[in-house]
Amino acid sequence: MTDDLLKWRSQFPILDKAVYLISHSLGAMPKGTYEKLHDYADVWATRGVRAWAEGWWNMPLTVGDQVAKIIGAAPGTVAMHQNVSICQSLILSCFEPSPTRNKIVYSELNFPSVMYVYEAHARNGKLRIETVKSDDGITIPLERMLAAIDETTLLVPISHVLFKSAFLQDARAIIKRAHEVGALVVLDTYQSAGTVPFSVTELDTDFATGGSVKWLCGGPGAGYLYVRPDLQEKLEPKTTGWMAHDQPFAFEPELRYATGIARFLHGSPAIPALYAAQSGYDIINEIGVERIREKNIRQSNYLISLAEEAGFRVTSPKDSSQRGGTITISHDHAAAIARELVRREFIIDYRPGAGIRISPHFYTSDEELELVIKELKKINESNSYHDHETIGAAF
Repeated sequence: MTDDLLKWRSQFPILDKAVYLISHSLGAMPKGTYEKLHDYADVWATRGVRAWAEGWWNMPLTVGDQVAKIIGAAPGTVAMHQNVSICQSLILSCFEPSPTRNKIVYSELNFPSVMYVYEAHARNGKLRIETVKSDDGITIPLERMLAAIDETTLLVPISHVLFKSAFLQDARAIIKRAHEVGALVVLDTYQSAGTVPFSVTELDTDFATGGSVKWLCGGPGAGYLYVRPDLQEKLEPKTTGWMAHDQPFAFEPELRYATGIARFLHGSPAIPALYAAQSGYDIINEIGVERIREKNIRQSNYLISLAEEAGFRVTSPKDSSQRGGTITISHDHAAAIARELVRREFIIDYRPGAGIRISPHFYTSDEELELVIKELKKINESNSYHDHETIGAAF
């Protein structure tokens, strides 16, 4: 069948050298990133310190507006940061838990880095954490999540798509329940932005965080934070810095918060990462997430059929309405097989409890899906993975 999204393959150099099916971990780098990073170096070399006034200073917000288009946010609602851990800490710093509202609710399948933030803050005894359990290590029962959210809940930091299994949570239902009892939701869209269409505005989420490493093809160091417009003037983050000041170059000894999303900035930004991320955003916005999702569903369903025909067990949800962009395949020696696949230039990875993770993106061909399953079957039948058995896993 005709696949007009394959015209973008030429923009990603690694596709000439490998079967690249790991956009859930690190999206392929666009050719345009070379030019963007050259622009950064050229501006620094020729403009020096003047570069701050000529664009660098505003980049956390101007680049944030590019992300806003992808996640269905209004201009002026997204600020760029280095990573999700910083964003989660910054959000949490806006609140002072009380004896009657001090509970954090999240699932045991949340990304560990997010849980570390809340666990660390809970050491002072002011926060208590309720972790919602999974029955299968793949999904989280919606009813169990909703039941955990009550009038004592302060924040609900959830993953839109679970990193390990690609299970797509019902964010709308969770947000609705949280709002009914006066709690706020922090939606981690790292594994959905760029491959699952959604709008933070329509979902009415209070906060959203994510990064550019994966489906956005923007590389590391370009995390983002969305804050609902009506909350922006009400909150005062304690995790802060001079960029959050109303007049930062007045160098006043006391903090006066900036208005709007700017008050959710902190120290000096990672300018090179912001340059590097833009090419990926441009491509995602030009194609449109709806078209990317349509292709991903078709190819993921094809991948599931290929895997099952080859005798493998798929652990990610079969129903595309409950699945993000990744397919997971179970095997007793999944870590070793993943390592052998990577050695053969089939770039995938492995996560304990889920198996081998394989992700088609807009630049993936159907032939690549056929090739990776054929290679997986070949490795399994030959037992060649035993030569590379490891207690670790492919990154």
